[in-house]
Amino acid sequence: MKNNIKPRPDACNLCRIELDHVGVTAGADVLLQDVSFHIHCGQLTALVGPNGAGKTTLVQAILGQRAHTGSIRHVDADGHNFPAPRIGYVPQQLPFDREMPLTVCDLMASSLSRRPVWTGVGKATRDQVHAALDETQAAKLIDKRLGALSGGELQRVLLAMALTPVPDLLVLDEPVSGVDQNGLSLFLQTVSALRNTHHMAILMVSHDWELVRRYADWVVLVQQKLLKQGPPAEVFASPEFEKIFRGEINRSLERDKSAGEPYKP
Repeated sequence: MKNNIKPRPDACNLCRIELDHVGVTAGADVLLQDVSFHIHCGQLTALVGPNGAGKTTLVQAILGQRAHTGSIRHVDADGHNFPAPRIGYVPQQLPFDREMPLTVCDLMASSLSRRPVWTGVGKATRDQVHAALDETQAAKLIDKRLGALSGGELQRVLLAMALTPVPDLLVLDEPVSGVDQNGLSLFLQTVSALRNTHHMAILMVSHDWELVRRYADWVVLVQQKLLKQGPPAEVFASPEFEKIFRGEINRSLERDKSAGEPYKP
């Protein structure tokens, strides 16, 4: 893979995000309770759990979109609160009308300039869009119509938007759901290069165990509360993981047995 990732001009000042006894309620319903873990710079932390476990709720709390109890602190290298971290967010999907005559350049320019895109995109803004797309191996898509993008191409465009400006924390919410294998590999190789080059903290929500095993440095397993955290191999081998995902594990065992391949948790 050609690596066009360039080091950020300013050193990352954020050291970690500390979640301390975080809880979220909705009326009488407890969505999350007593969740504590750290997200460190230079690492990819994967958030895993079954559907309805509170993963999206936790992401919303981190993004400041959900009221919560406990504390979420952004901490610098000296242990002091970091008041205004830059957070980039890549959603699972971007709902839009695929028939709209909107190009990738138009979409990104609308987030970079106050000038309406229908009046044209200025050279300086276009150059900024091109540079951002180049970071995610997507510069050739600049004039492609948004509705003509593949799933993997669209996710790389959304990643480029999340990186403008380069964030202290990058949040990936099921970012490769429905993306083909080639698009998946390119997206995650790009994310890994960003982690290493920019030393940013990355939080990724995922149901793809193989993806987590290959790319994550740390795994956090939640089901309304924190059940287990640690390196991927340790979490996947834990009784907590086996209890929650017993059905999926058994189905995987049956598939692997039929294919003559050993199951790898």
